[in-house]
Amino acid sequence: MAAANAPITMKEALTLQSIGINPQFITFTHVTMESDKYICVRETAPQNSVVIIDMSMPMQPLRRPITADSALMNPNTRILALKGDSEPVKMFERTANLANNQIINYRCDPSEKWLVLIGIAPGSSERPQLVKGNMQLFSVDQQRSQALEAHAASFASFKVPGNENPSILICFASKTTNAGQITSKLHVIELGAQPGKPAFTKKQADLFFPPDFADDFPVAMQISHKYSLIYVITKLGLLFVYDLETATAVYRNRISPDPIFLTTEASSVGGFYAVNRRGQVLLATINEATIVPFVSGQLNNLELAVNLAKRGNLPGAENLVVQRFQELFAQTKYKEAAELAAESPQGILRTPDTVAKFQSVPVQAGQTPPLLQYFGTLLTRGKLNAFESLELSRLVVNQNKKNLLENWLAEDKLECSEELGDLVKTVDNDLALKIYIKARATPKVVAAFAERREFDKILIYSKQVGYTPDYLFLLQTILRSDPQGAVNFALMMSQMEGGCPVDYNTITDLFLQRNMIREATAFLLDVLKPNLPEHAHLQTKVLEINLVTFPNVADAILANGMFSHYDRPRIGQLCEKSGLYIRALQHYTELQDIKRVIVNTHAIEPQSLVEFFGTLSREWALECMKDLLLVNLRGNLQIIVQTAKEYSEQLGVDACIKIFEQFKSYEGLYFFLGSYLSSSEDPDIHFKYIEAAAKTGQIKEVERVTRESNFYDPEKTKNFLMEAKLPDARPLINVCDRFGFVPDLTHYLYSNNMLRYIEGYVQKVNPGNAPLVVGQLLDDECPEDFIKGLILSVRSLLPVEPLVDECEKRNRLRLLTQFLEHLVSEGSQDVHVHNALGKIIIDSNNNPEHFLTTNPYYDSRVVGKYCEKRDPTLAVVAYRRGQCDDELINVTNKNSLFKLQARYVVERMDSDLWENVLNPDNEYRRQLIDQVVSTALPESKSPEQVSAAVKAFMTADLPHELIELLEKIVLQNSAFSGNFNLQNLLILTAIKADPSRVMDYINRLDNFDGPAVGEVAVEAQLYEEAFAIFKKFNLNVQAVNVLLDNIQSIERAVEFAFRVEEDAVWSQVAKAQLREGLVSDAIESFILADDATQFLDVIRAAEDANVYHDLVKYLLMVRQKSKEPKVDSELIYAYAKIDRLGDIEEFILMPNVANLQNVGDRLYDEALYEAAKIIFAFISNWAKLASTLVKLGQFQGAVDAARKANSSKTWKEICFACVDAEEFRLAQICGLNIIIQVDDLEEVSDYYQNRGCFNELISLMESGLGLERAHMGIFTELGVLYARYRPEKLMEHIKLFSTRLNIPKLIRACDEQQHWKELTYLYIQYDEFDNAATTIMNHSPEAWDHMQFKDVAVKVANVELYYKAVHFYLKEHPDLINDLLNVLALRVDHTRVVDIMRKAGHLHLVKPYMVAVQSNNVAAVNEALNEIYVEEEDYDRLRESIDMHDNFDQIGLAQKVEKHELLEMRRIAAYIYKKAGRWKQSIALSKKDNLYKDAMETCSQSGDRELSEELLVYFIEQGKKECFASCLFVCYDLIRPDVALELAWMNNIIDFAFPYILQFIREHTSKVDELVKDKLNALSEVKTKEKEEKDIAAQQNMYAQLLPLALPAPPMPGMGGGFAPPPHMGGMGMPPMPPFGMPPMGY
Repeated sequence: MAAANAPITMKEALTLQSIGINPQFITFTHVTMESDKYICVRETAPQNSVVIIDMSMPMQPLRRPITADSALMNPNTRILALKGDSEPVKMFERTANLANNQIINYRCDPSEKWLVLIGIAPGSSERPQLVKGNMQLFSVDQQRSQALEAHAASFASFKVPGNENPSILICFASKTTNAGQITSKLHVIELGAQPGKPAFTKKQADLFFPPDFADDFPVAMQISHKYSLIYVITKLGLLFVYDLETATAVYRNRISPDPIFLTTEASSVGGFYAVNRRGQVLLATINEATIVPFVSGQLNNLELAVNLAKRGNLPGAENLVVQRFQELFAQTKYKEAAELAAESPQGILRTPDTVAKFQSVPVQAGQTPPLLQYFGTLLTRGKLNAFESLELSRLVVNQNKKNLLENWLAEDKLECSEELGDLVKTVDNDLALKIYIKARATPKVVAAFAERREFDKILIYSKQVGYTPDYLFLLQTILRSDPQGAVNFALMMSQMEGGCPVDYNTITDLFLQRNMIREATAFLLDVLKPNLPEHAHLQTKVLEINLVTFPNVADAILANGMFSHYDRPRIGQLCEKSGLYIRALQHYTELQDIKRVIVNTHAIEPQSLVEFFGTLSREWALECMKDLLLVNLRGNLQIIVQTAKEYSEQLGVDACIKIFEQFKSYEGLYFFLGSYLSSSEDPDIHFKYIEAAAKTGQIKEVERVTRESNFYDPEKTKNFLMEAKLPDARPLINVCDRFGFVPDLTHYLYSNNMLRYIEGYVQKVNPGNAPLVVGQLLDDECPEDFIKGLILSVRSLLPVEPLVDECEKRNRLRLLTQFLEHLVSEGSQDVHVHNALGKIIIDSNNNPEHFLTTNPYYDSRVVGKYCEKRDPTLAVVAYRRGQCDDELINVTNKNSLFKLQARYVVERMDSDLWENVLNPDNEYRRQLIDQVVSTALPESKSPEQVSAAVKAFMTADLPHELIELLEKIVLQNSAFSGNFNLQNLLILTAIKADPSRVMDYINRLDNFDGPAVGEVAVEAQLYEEAFAIFKKFNLNVQAVNVLLDNIQSIERAVEFAFRVEEDAVWSQVAKAQLREGLVSDAIESFILADDATQFLDVIRAAEDANVYHDLVKYLLMVRQKSKEPKVDSELIYAYAKIDRLGDIEEFILMPNVANLQNVGDRLYDEALYEAAKIIFAFISNWAKLASTLVKLGQFQGAVDAARKANSSKTWKEICFACVDAEEFRLAQICGLNIIIQVDDLEEVSDYYQNRGCFNELISLMESGLGLERAHMGIFTELGVLYARYRPEKLMEHIKLFSTRLNIPKLIRACDEQQHWKELTYLYIQYDEFDNAATTIMNHSPEAWDHMQFKDVAVKVANVELYYKAVHFYLKEHPDLINDLLNVLALRVDHTRVVDIMRKAGHLHLVKPYMVAVQSNNVAAVNEALNEIYVEEEDYDRLRESIDMHDNFDQIGLAQKVEKHELLEMRRIAAYIYKKAGRWKQSIALSKKDNLYKDAMETCSQSGDRELSEELLVYFIEQGKKECFASCLFVCYDLIRPDVALELAWMNNIIDFAFPYILQFIREHTSKVDELVKDKLNALSEVKTKEKEEKDIAAQQNMYAQLLPLALPAPPMPGMGGGFAPPPHMGGMGMPPMPPFGMPPMGY
């Protein structure tokens, strides 16, 4: 059956490999598909991931790195379920029949009350190939299970007639064997039958498997709920389709050549998806156009065909349904007929004719009318169409049952239409409006809203449906009754998309004509919010009308600032007239106008006027300010000051000040500058403010500013205040105090006899400046009593130092004696007080030494400095008391007091001071050192003083002087002779300054730090002295280190070690010997030292020196002290190097910590195979042992070890070694363990082939076929080997194992080896049909087989191969070319095939093919066949071809056969001319051959009156009277009666024309009668229409009277108000039309 006519269509929705899914993951365990929305693939290589494929966009898979045992997608949403470590929920226990089964499916019904689990198990012993299926059905409510035999199952929902609740069905398919008999069944059973309700009858049907599919079995079942069909899919790709209700077989076909392992329902299309092992995702759907004809025709099951058509609303059963309906109607089974009509597919019976048939049935008394039965059945089934809704509603309205209509409309049972609305309007306007809206009868909806006065809904509805009503008429109507509603309506119009349908000005005029100022204003304010330039006139208008009528409203509008495009000068004039002066100012643009208005300050709010000044330019603002001051200085001063404050930056502070100064308004200047002062730093501004405040009497403000301001000019301000001579001197005091004019202030106050302010300033304002005041008073010769009293009044607040300075400068210090003594008596400890008092005592020579030594408060530097010129010894006393180092040194140096200086320095013990005096730059250093050595240190008894002095000498780098000093202190009997530190210092100094004395000091001194001094001696390279020190203090290790590291004498070190016999000493000697390469000696020393710490270095050195015998002794010693893996490992290695294998075996059996694996690897790498063998055998490292045995040539042992290792790498190593040694038996044992690994197979094969061992390799591969773990690579590689070395076995191998081969790889091998037959077979198996066809044609002697080539040809994808095949068959097999072309008929271009055969000259050869395809009406085919028919003179076939197939060169063929010798051929030429419309040529040919009947028929078909009348004349001329009479009837519609009568009368053949005349008269009379009847009916209709139009006009005039005369409404589509209807068009044969497309109103 052709695919196009099959009831089931299959298409490939997707291939998983095309989106990157590896074929190894296209298996039941890796792919899941729970619905038609998603496919989920679980990948485990190269990394674990889950791929989610959305079937709505399959080429955009989502890949996520997720690890899971399995993965499922939610059937409806993007939720992924993963199986991991969480515990699942147990639903039920598995029954025994599912034990040891592979579970392949689990399902539940929609209510989740029934569950089914399906598994498969190996077949029975009598037929093991047939897999056994087991099923467990579980009831959730009953908690019971039932075990059944089934391979696939599914749940379905089905409504049984008479039961309103759907029944739950289970469908399952099974295939079992019993006593050698195979039984395949499909069962459909109801679950949980409802008591008291009709039940579903159990159904079963056979599954017919073809013989080739005897071992096939069902793997999946899907239910199409859309069509109620059952799909059963088998493993080998068979599809069985059954009807759910009857279990009737519908269809069977193979849908996939590859095994199918996964299916799911495609609910939206009523089909299913299937996934096969190749990765194809196939979609099976119902072919809606063919399934019903298929069931009715092919299956001859009319009842099933009708049920399918009704159930799925499918085409193809129209005739059956109509016939059945007519039968039921004829049998008066009206209820059944109604049900059939209601369920008729595609509503073929739901027509007016059906309604008319039910209406025509007479109603029997006491019975429901058939028409109501019909409508009732329709209502129970669904929604009525428009005509049914209208007819049913008419019945209901006539019975006044409006509530039924409301219920049906609420349930959406009726289809709304304008006619239905017109009908319902007679009883209910609201319900009619709902119907109009649903029916989108826009004019009727607008009219209904207008009647209900719901004008706002008109706008909303019109916008929704895109309708344009007469808005102006609607607005006028609302204005009469609801002004505010009119405003709202106008605003709604203004907000419509596309702009307001009525001009804003027109709307405004409508409001104004009715004096609705407020409404007009409200409307304009809203619509003018965007403030557009084109609305300038309307902005002016709304302001004008409000300025004239409601100025406060206009003021509010202007204050809002929403308009900017109106006529500003005009509005400004109106504002001035209305008294809105500030608004007028805002609108005027001329200075004179502004000056005229601005002087009305009495009517202008000051703040607004100030703000207005901000809008003026600087020049205009200053001019206006001057005018205001000229008009009323006092009254307007506050406004000017406020303006100047507000806009000082714009106007300029200087300009504002200038205006105030111009009018001498210091008050204005004071107020203006007062606000600006805090933000200004201009000194002139601050001065002017002080000046203005002073002149306006604001003394407090002057005092504040002088006190707080930092920006006025102090000199200028001081001079102004002195000149002003204010009664209050505080401003002047502030200035002078802050800016240092205290002497001037004191002089001014003393000169003006303002002594009170002097006392107040000193006592209260700033006592710190009292010294300056006292100094100025002394200069002004003020009496001393006033000055002393002033000083005493301040007392402790007075700063003493500056006061003393002032008095000292004027030599009046004694003036302060009383004041200072008073302070001392009060307990003052002020240093300045005591300094001054000390100076007075020194000058008076009143026992100054006592004061200098006893007074703790004076400053030593100040007083000492004061004493230097008077008495240096007093200065020394003062400096010593204050530790003034620098001053004391300077004064002693200057006066040669070195003894005092030396004693001070020694007692001071200060390192900085010592550094200063011992500095080489100090010219007095020698004198100081002599006094220190001779006097100061001998007198000192303090060790600290001595230590400080010694340290200072060291720091000053005076070693010789220090040695001399220390020898006197240490070597001579003194208090410091045995001092530890001094002995250390003496030796260290000698090491540094005089090494020749060191050895003597070492021998003479005992109390020094031996280790530290010894290290210093080493650093100074005094190695013998260091050795003597270490030896003296028994530091033997340090001593031997000096011998080894510094003196570098190993012999002396060995001798010293023998003398002291210490392990540490021997250890150091051993290390040195090891460094020098004396390995054996070093090992002996390490043994003497019993030192195991350096074993790593010893091992390394022994290996380098190859002294393994000594190393063994050392390592044995080390093992006694520590357990180190390195030691044990090296000991084994040393044994191996000296060939002590027995010791190795003995050692490894003993407890040890050796790393045997590393040791073994090391021995193996260094070719010590016998020792390595012992190690590897002991640690059971079979892989390494095998490698070692190979090196030793022990192959059998190596194979045994490899078997224990079971490692691919080991097997390969042993295998390759055996091959090289030609031990092929052992090599095959190894090879069988290698080739089961896919990755290693090719390497083994290459190794064998590279060494020419072909037979052995083939034997290995053949042995590998029987392995349990044999994989595709083995079969493929054996095929490649057969292709190369044993081609006679290749085809058999391919056919036996075609499903287990890597076909692409084998294809390459066959192509290389030119095995064309086998290559073709492989191409076919791999679905590479293009390559298969090409190979067959290119290598036909070996590869061609006709049946095989036909099968391949229909599957190729490259169209060019079809035509290449045609050439191939034409050349090599012309006798079979028609057979090939018939197979390719649906795929080739017939024109191209004909061209090929025509060029080859063999058209006759493909005549059967062309006859078969002529039904396609291809021009080339038609012309080729017609040419053959002409040549064969087969006129019957030629005429048949011309009649049935018109796509050819008709004129060319006619011209070719019009001169043919056969009459029938010429007749065909005339026939062709007639079909082509060449009437004259056709008639001429017919007349030429006396074929008059053909000529008359041609004339009749031409419709040409002239040709018909010419033929009449021809018959008269030829004397063919009978032909004349016949022509009158044949051409009856074309011939004019007067012409026929004239010709008959003139040629005396009226008798032959009389039948024609009778017929004409009868027809003419009938037409006249019909016209009279039509005329009477038309007149009646005209009267009826005129009456209706008068009613319409009257109603329209009622609306027209509401329109104002001033604003006539323009005509709008859909509204008829105000205009007369157009003239009727009934007189022109057309029905009268309602005015402007508006349906008549008033229903």
